[in-house]
Amino acid sequence: MSAPEIHVEFAPELALFVAHGRRGGPTPVTTDGASSLGHVVESLGVPLTEVGALRVDGREVPRSYVPSAGDTVAVLPVARPQHIPGAPLRFLLDVHLGTLARRLRLLGVDTAYESTDIGDPALATRSATEKRVLLSRDRGLLHRRELWAGAFVYSTRPEDQLRDVLDRFRPDLRPWTRCTACNGLLKDATKEEVADRLEGGTERSYDVFAQCQECGRAYWKGAHHEQLEAIVANALAEANRPTPPAAPPRRS
Repeated sequence: MSAPEIHVEFAPELALFVAHGRRGGPTPVTTDGASSLGHVVESLGVPLTEVGALRVDGREVPRSYVPSAGDTVAVLPVARPQHIPGAPLRFLLDVHLGTLARRLRLLGVDTAYESTDIGDPALATRSATEKRVLLSRDRGLLHRRELWAGAFVYSTRPEDQLRDVLDRFRPDLRPWTRCTACNGLLKDATKEEVADRLEGGTERSYDVFAQCQECGRAYWKGAHHEQLEAIVANALAEANRPTPPAAPPRRS
């Protein structure tokens, strides 16, 4: 008895994950007659983190559906905004996404980040243990079964990466409330409280400070504050949120 053959068509948004010969229309795929449709799709290169609805001959089916000979399958991308049930929305970023991590923290989004390569198993385990959405450009990492949730970062440009993550997940934005270095929460601080962390010129020139409650890092409106203000303003504008009346200080 011959193996069942189905026809699979991927949405254009998923084209970068599949071999060139499978793009642009339904293509024949030979299955074993026992594997789920989710497994078949993943075996063709598409992480299930990026897959939304699956439709067989026009009707939506679960990932556990076992395809039959002659099925025509449409694989759609994740619908936006994407809701992750089961825990508050929090992120975990791999070693290659440091700039994105700092920008998410700048916007007050709970973002864990590994500044060293701890390996795929450890990252996936941390995602599951802490119930964090793992953001990565590593396709293999997003295939790991132990992941709690994940998402592929499609661009290499930090501005586009941030825009994409905010559009996909629509996290609550609370700018100027997290430490960009460690993700801890900030509190207002007096000059005396942070004096041991300031250089002479900074101590003479600034009077308004904030301090991380976790690592103690001091923040003030330094030379790069305007650039940070622009990142915040753009993010809030794209999210259709009003800009806060006043921004607490940031470190230069």
